[in-house]
Amino acid sequence: MIGFAYLGALVLSLGAMCAIDARFRLVFWHAPWRAAAVIGIGVAAFLVWDLGGIALGVFFRGETEFMTGILLAPELPVEEVLFLTFLCYLTLVLVRGTSRFLDRERSAA
Repeated sequence: MIGFAYLGALVLSLGAMCAIDARFRLVFWHAPWRAAAVIGIGVAAFLVWDLGGIALGVFFRGETEFMTGILLAPELPVEEVLFLTFLCYLTLVLVRGTSRFLDRERSAA
């Protein structure tokens, strides 16, 4: 069961990000199709980057007991896709949240 610890942490983190998004209507609760497209393109770009690094021998899969061991491609664990999704989603939430905060500060001044 410990082999799913990292995957579980990623799923939990994505769930928390969804809760923040829903509460403040920042990304998916603001423009769902646009958010899905941006996250999809971001994840695809990072996967191309990862696969290029793997092909060049720069990137490799670290061995740890906290990962499932399920590979989508040689040296590409399933957790990587969830991490990249979380990374792209987090970036969108931070950008939209910061923009909304700064807009509110400007209008109050």
